[in-house]
Amino acid sequence: MLSAIAQATTTVRLGTYVLNAYFYKPALLARDAAEVDLLSDGRLEVGLGAGYVREEFEAAELPYPSAGRRVDYLEHVTTYLKEHLPSIPILIAGNGDRLLTVAARHADIIGLTGASPKAAGDPLAERIDFVRAAAGERDLELNLAITAVPSDNSEIPDLRLTRRYAPTLSDAELLELPAVLSGSPRDMADRLRGYRDTYGLTSFTVQENHAEGFAKVIAELR
Repeated sequence: MLSAIAQATTTVRLGTYVLNAYFYKPALLARDAAEVDLLSDGRLEVGLGAGYVREEFEAAELPYPSAGRRVDYLEHVTTYLKEHLPSIPILIAGNGDRLLTVAARHADIIGLTGASPKAAGDPLAERIDFVRAAAGERDLELNLAITAVPSDNSEIPDLRLTRRYAPTLSDAELLELPAVLSGSPRDMADRLRGYRDTYGLTSFTVQENHAEGFAKVIAELR
């Protein structure tokens, strides 16, 4: 799919948000990434995660390892790619301390997932401070995954996807999460500008089914 998109476009950046690193042999992933990067004239961005959905492992007929082993393997894949394909940016997405430490040390872009919904204070700011402390002098980009965007001219988004990550929260609490956008396109654009100014976020990732609704937000941001 990415190879076809690479050949059909000239300027848009291509990304894999995100691959379950545990499903890949580093050398084979590097081979495929190098091919797409070549076809796209250097427009590829490799997005990786540690994998957390047990059903995905079961479907792939793979054992479900501990969180520690998954993060260790993610680090192994990441360092291999950085050594053999240093020009390709790597994004690592997640929320836990250990994963974000790996991301801060090795990734070019940190994919933030909205922080812990029940954390006190400003949980997104806390996660960003944690990443920056772990990164030391490294210069990182910050990305936020958006899990809900209104559609069909509604100002309230479908919260089913977000509820998968925070099943105990009420609708009102879900709407307060950084990853959830609501209101008019202008309201949402203003909120994203606020994220940029407050947290230093440089990019956002939306789900494919939110593309049409988010296009209206992009129009307000231009």
